[in-house]
Amino acid sequence: MTTRLTKVLASVSFGLAMLTGLTFAGTAVTHMSDDGSVCVETGFWANASLKDGLPLGDGVDASSSAARLCQEAPSIGQRAADLGGQLPWLLLSTLALLHFARLLNSVLEQGPFTDTVARKLTALGWLIAVGTPVAGFVVGWSHSWLVGSMAPIVGSGPTVSGPLVLILAGLAAVIMGKIMREGVRMREDLEGTI
Repeated sequence: MTTRLTKVLASVSFGLAMLTGLTFAGTAVTHMSDDGSVCVETGFWANASLKDGLPLGDGVDASSSAARLCQEAPSIGQRAADLGGQLPWLLLSTLALLHFARLLNSVLEQGPFTDTVARKLTALGWLIAVGTPVAGFVVGWSHSWLVGSMAPIVGSGPTVSGPLVLILAGLAAVIMGKIMREGVRMREDLEGTI
């Protein structure tokens, strides 16, 4: 029963990884080839009145009720920065799901308490622990740059956004991988002495 569940979970994880990977590629291609406007929301001036006007770039439409800026004919950099708010999380999800599927396949092939499984669990933990703040920084920087490109005075410094609690989950996986590796070594030492 457990083996069947692990096989199903490995297959579902791999399928989801492929789906998010295709979403990543499709979003990148369609967004860069799109000729529509690029919009970004900012809370900097949500309660401000626009009657005096903000120093907006050419072709930028601003709405104070939604704190939203829209560029009618965005540059390649603006389109890429808009994409930078979406793609990092898709990429991190794809990589984490692929690595998780590989981890589960190793469990099926070799058993749960092996050095290979411990190493893959540690690597998955590091991927999540390091990838989460990196993706959050890329998203925050892209958003800040995009706002600054549309309304230069409104732009703020880069921030880190996203579910940063995932760092703790990643570090927990790193610790569990290290504990499993020590357990594997102890078991091998015990088998060697008997």
